[in-house]
Amino acid sequence: MFDRLSSLVVALTLVAIAAILAALAGGNALTIAIVALAGVTAAAIVYSALPGAVIVETRTDAVQAPAPPPTSLLRHPDFALWADQEKEPLLGCDGNIVTLANDAAIRLLGRHIVGADVRTAIRHPAATEWLSGSATPETPEPINLVDFPRPGQRWTMRIATLSGGQKIIFLADRAAIDAADRMRSDFVANASHELRTPLAAILGYVETLQDMNGEADSATRHRFLSIIEREARRMQQLVIDLLSISRVEADRFRRPTAQVNLTAIVQTTIAQLRDSERPRAKDIVAAFDDSAFPMLGDEAQLGQLAHNIISNAMKYGRTDTPVTVELLREAPRVRLSVRDEGEGIAPDHLPRLTERFYRVDEARSRSVGGTGLGLAIVKHISERHQGQLDIESEVGKGTRVSVAFPLAG
Repeated sequence: MFDRLSSLVVALTLVAIAAILAALAGGNALTIAIVALAGVTAAAIVYSALPGAVIVETRTDAVQAPAPPPTSLLRHPDFALWADQEKEPLLGCDGNIVTLANDAAIRLLGRHIVGADVRTAIRHPAATEWLSGSATPETPEPINLVDFPRPGQRWTMRIATLSGGQKIIFLADRAAIDAADRMRSDFVANASHELRTPLAAILGYVETLQDMNGEADSATRHRFLSIIEREARRMQQLVIDLLSISRVEADRFRRPTAQVNLTAIVQTTIAQLRDSERPRAKDIVAAFDDSAFPMLGDEAQLGQLAHNIISNAMKYGRTDTPVTVELLREAPRVRLSVRDEGEGIAPDHLPRLTERFYRVDEARSRSVGGTGLGLAIVKHISERHQGQLDIESEVGKGTRVSVAFPLAG
């Protein structure tokens, strides 16, 4: 389609052609002038009637059309899918209204929280204060929710601020971390106490001997030195047990790969205890034959496990009563069982026997040289070997400690 300028050029060209033809045809000057004037007039009329040319003007400072608003992260289906896969509770809020809650948050706080004010969903003064804006820190730190959601529990709340007044709230259960911290603190405190007691006795008797300046008779000196030796050996055993439990815990995630014979390990342990000239060494009864029980294990740790169980039975069983050691096949497992005929243990103590430094009778345990770590070591070794530890006891009749291990293929 022609624009106005192109149309004018064409019209004038046609007029010129018409005038030339008129002249060639013998027309006079007046005729030619009239034809030319009529053509120019017609061209002008056509020119004015045609639409004007469209001029496209490019401006660098033109205002661009506004971009569509970004999709809200909280409303994106992939985000909701990811949130439900999180094990810890997670809330998405628009302002203070809960618009998204994953499965963990619903289990903790209830399904009614979606659409509710987050300050009523998380009913805790510290959370309400932060979410209300009266205590908003410049750099958000985890907020401790003590006694939340029930007394004795503790959770932490973290907040990630998004654009448009949206935020994501993360809740984390601190129960396991707090329990580990308490265990660590208790362990250090108990270990310090256990070491301090014999050390104080050793220092006390050494100072007494020094003050006597040779005035003490040989019997007194011998008695004092015997006490010093006993307490020193007690400290030595405690250090050995502390190192043992540390090594066992370091290895707890590494499954043993060497094949060993549990029968030979137990026989060697019994022989060592009998050769140690302990007062009750003669009371050990090996109620099993030479049948081999192959299993995947750490020979040194299994020997320590057997040593601790049998030693405990010797310490707490009555004198001149048997300490019976058995190896029983319970396919696909083998069970090491040690039974004594002592005073027995009350049922309320049984669940705590494998705790570090826990003692049923503290005075008696120390008198027989117990460190309070023997069964804790047994528990860790059995767990590393995928064993099942069982403790059965009847007051007045005795105690049976057993560990069932999986047999090798």
